[in-house]
Amino acid sequence: MSLNIHAPARHGALPRPRFPLRKMLAVRHQRRALRNLDDTALADIGLSRAQADAEAARPFWDLPGSFRR
Repeated sequence: MSLNIHAPARHGALPRPRFPLRKMLAVRHQRRALRNLDDTALADIGLSRAQADAEAARPFWDLPGSFRR
């Protein structure tokens, strides 16, 4: 079994995460905000309550494609 390391290993150094923590925290913040929108605001952005709840329930490390670049 081989490990996929992104950077050369140094003694005591951890490999860099593929997606920075700041992006994950931004997604977490956005999903919490989405959960708090009322039905009128959701309708304004074209989402149903079920769609908003499904998106808000995703874990913070499950990044949308636009955040993966």
